[in-house]
Amino acid sequence: MAVLLQIRDAYKRYGEQVLLDGAEASIVDDVKVGFVGRNGAGKSTLLRILLGEEELDSGEVIHHPRLRVGYLRQHDPFRVGESALEFLMRDSGQPDWKCGQVAGQFELKGRYLEGPVKELSGGWQTRVKLAALLLHDPNLLLLDEPTNFLDVRTQILLEHFLRDFRQACLIVSHDRAFLKATCSQTLDLSRGKLTMYPGKIDAFLEYQEERREHDLRVNATVVAKQKQLKRFIDKNRAKASTASQARSKAKQLERLQTNEIEVDLPTVNIRAPQVDPRQGTAVRTTDLAIGYPDHTVATDIQLEIEHGDRAAIVGDNGQGKTTLLRTLTGSLPPVDGSLRWGHHCEIGVYAQHVYTTLPPDQTVLEYLEYQSNADTTTQQILAVAGSLLFRDEHVQKKIEVLSGGERARLCLAGLLLGTYNILVLDEPGNHLDVETVEALAEALLDYQGTVIFTSHDRYFMKRIASSIIEVRDGSVKNYLGDYDAYLYAMNKEIDEGEREREAAKKSAGNKASGGGSAGKGNAHRADSRDARRTQKEIKNLERKIARLDEDKKSLNDQLLSCSDPEKALELHNQIETISEELEQFEERWCELNQDAW
Repeated sequence: MAVLLQIRDAYKRYGEQVLLDGAEASIVDDVKVGFVGRNGAGKSTLLRILLGEEELDSGEVIHHPRLRVGYLRQHDPFRVGESALEFLMRDSGQPDWKCGQVAGQFELKGRYLEGPVKELSGGWQTRVKLAALLLHDPNLLLLDEPTNFLDVRTQILLEHFLRDFRQACLIVSHDRAFLKATCSQTLDLSRGKLTMYPGKIDAFLEYQEERREHDLRVNATVVAKQKQLKRFIDKNRAKASTASQARSKAKQLERLQTNEIEVDLPTVNIRAPQVDPRQGTAVRTTDLAIGYPDHTVATDIQLEIEHGDRAAIVGDNGQGKTTLLRTLTGSLPPVDGSLRWGHHCEIGVYAQHVYTTLPPDQTVLEYLEYQSNADTTTQQILAVAGSLLFRDEHVQKKIEVLSGGERARLCLAGLLLGTYNILVLDEPGNHLDVETVEALAEALLDYQGTVIFTSHDRYFMKRIASSIIEVRDGSVKNYLGDYDAYLYAMNKEIDEGEREREAAKKSAGNKASGGGSAGKGNAHRADSRDARRTQKEIKNLERKIARLDEDKKSLNDQLLSCSDPEKALELHNQIETISEELEQFEERWCELNQDAW
């Protein structure tokens, strides 16, 4: 197993902010690593260092001689009037047939491949960039927040691409579902240190919490013992008869040390507006058409959203999710039909066009004072600001100097200070780190009002959504199923498309080799041999699945009775590995049986 990249004793700081403090890590071939850490921890800076765009203050980055890095570019590399196919040919130097073949993996065809690439949405342009990456044949991919602004379909396509990509990846992402689906290891950057964990993101987060709780328990025991020794020493050191015992206890006290537990980083604590629960219909549409003067996006929309519902708006980019939300909130007039909100509905809106147009000259405190009710005290405002990490001198910052994530949090803080019983949230997870998204999810689960939202974060969607509204092909309808059912249907569509492409590729290969002229007898014998091989593989898989089921059950029993954290972590990792194998074998078993039927 070759080491593609090695970071040794790395130091990097900006003024007083220390990003890397003796950091060390290695990236090996054929391993996909999820790179996590708080916003501002230095993940993007480290990627720029690995790419040679920035330098370390000290330390070194060692590259393997055969390292070929592919980096998902955030900037626009396209020329005016250039088609996606022309860009791929220019960027890679590959012929049109090769570029078209790779583009097909990302469903780039027809006008998406032949039309002007600059007219495509951000999600489709990302697909073009991913196809360009693959054409360069890299053995290490560096992806910085690749799922930002991607619709769920494109995220799943990207997951399938990474699943089949047999080389190494380092992926910066706040999307837990995406990291869980793609990465087998987790690299954490915290307080300037890099820690490589040999497991998936969920296991890493559990391990972090278990280690912290273990250290806290040990420290509590040590502190109690220290107090006991100190009392004995104070009581007996002045007495001649017990002074030697006191000195002995003092030496024992010196040796007794607590585990160092780093002071917790500030955490977000979001409290949703306190409102009374209501019943009945919050909003109803009749024969509604949405869109713009020169373009109707969807027609004949018949929707009812009940008070207390958490309605998730789903669909591919460009289908009209944001158009629907803007029409519901009144920032875009209906093209046709009617839309009625219930009585006493107060609507709070969180959307990109809101938090990117905050008044730049106001300070954080001035903005929150303006957003809050007249009877809200300054102390209450500071408490809400502090819960979203605007503390001390940060409340006097001008909005114009805030980052995208800080503006998003400020917009959230403004909503929390209101009395809104309807929250309309357009991509609330963008620019927020994992901890803030988790805190927002908890708050929305406790919220007694109505939530209408859209998000590409599948973890967030699965936790929050109580109903699904799908925007697709010019229509808006209630989806008859939960979010898991929606994801299953989309995965099935993508899998069918991939099977069709594979079949077309095989068919083209057969024609090229003259395979179409074989006799029926040869074909029949080949079919029989294939059927026997299939049945043999099915039986082997069934034996493997039965054995792994037994192993998993045994390990689970051991884990339930295990009190040693280190041993428990080892057992947990073994169970995760077996579960992954089981999933692969079961999927293969289903495929073979489906083909046999």
